[in-house]
Amino acid sequence: MTASAQVVVAGGGIAGLEALLALRSLAGDRAEVTLVAPEREFVYKPLAVGEPFSLTPAERRELEPLARELGARFLQQPLAGVRPEEQVAELGDGSDLGYDGLVVCVGGRARPAYALATTFRADAEPLRVDELLEQTAARPSTRVAFVVPPDVSWPLPLYELALMTERRAQDLGHTTLDFQLLTPEPAPLNVFGAEASAAVAELLAARGIVVSTETRVSEVDGELLVAPEGEPLEAAAVIALPVIDGPAVSGLPNDAGGFAPIDEHARVKGLEGVYAAGDGTNFPLKQGGIGTQQADAAAEHIAARLGAPVDPEPFRPVLRGKLITGDQTLSMRADVDAVGREGVSSPDYLWWPPHKVSGRYLAPFLAGSVPHRAPEPPGRPLDVEVSLPTEWHREPMALDPLGPPAS
Repeated sequence: MTASAQVVVAGGGIAGLEALLALRSLAGDRAEVTLVAPEREFVYKPLAVGEPFSLTPAERRELEPLARELGARFLQQPLAGVRPEEQVAELGDGSDLGYDGLVVCVGGRARPAYALATTFRADAEPLRVDELLEQTAARPSTRVAFVVPPDVSWPLPLYELALMTERRAQDLGHTTLDFQLLTPEPAPLNVFGAEASAAVAELLAARGIVVSTETRVSEVDGELLVAPEGEPLEAAAVIALPVIDGPAVSGLPNDAGGFAPIDEHARVKGLEGVYAAGDGTNFPLKQGGIGTQQADAAAEHIAARLGAPVDPEPFRPVLRGKLITGDQTLSMRADVDAVGREGVSSPDYLWWPPHKVSGRYLAPFLAGSVPHRAPEPPGRPLDVEVSLPTEWHREPMALDPLGPPAS
């Protein structure tokens, strides 16, 4: 790369904005950054889970003025493909954009796991929860079922939906309804460790939400079946998370699922100057905070190549999650690769500022404060922090978010 390197960030979501912010901070004038995205707005999707229960929409920012504020150019175009041998990004309008460095943050493709369930998607219209509860209360079966599909690696939003829906039912006087959460996990939010999982299980039990673990729901011949028993799922309403497919960007290497394989510095394997971050990579956990850490690793590596005084650190994934419950608060931390995943619980926040996604640059930017190198405490909601194996990139699929803890 040269001192006037052209760096393209493709994607206007969490990972894309984190990459843009990190590059501005680390590379400065060494890079001319162009942000390309099909949408004109950044939507803070992690808070979309609260929209059905509040009049307050998820935070939104116009991308063009945001990019301009950061000294970058914005093009409202999707990334159509890459010609890595020419260092060219192909845009949706047929134009080409040359690059010295490319960070692909286009995300995954969400699709419904079941035709017979209501799919919660952060990029779709909010669920009509009040209407759903009213209709359920009038039916013979008064059960609302929340289903984690087998191929979903980040089930936390469904737990939030279950907890907030139960609370809304109480507020509306629908006291005869019952709620069930079905998940392939061996324990609720198992990825966060034994102690954290126990705390979540206790919270669900206190709300009267029945949890069926190690349970897989499939759709066969127009019917939802519950394995291992194979019995029909009896519920008046079923809410499920979508399955995430890889974007399968043309010109990039992709695994069988369409995800781009990356190394510990978020470099797309086998390509010079191409990086990827977020749900479109082959890292098994599809979560915003993980995407920001990949974006940071990419930005550090690019900045170092441009001569910035940066010692690029490898992507060492730390899973942090904030569970929105409606009232109770609790913080949890555990090492995923530790034997038994034993963790600790705390009433305090695990990072600062306490945004839903703890991006090193994005969270302070949205909060209007100064970036921190590492998370800082105070505070309160249900937070969780987990260190993931540092050698994940050698066998990425060996990390099973829904599987049992190591022993």
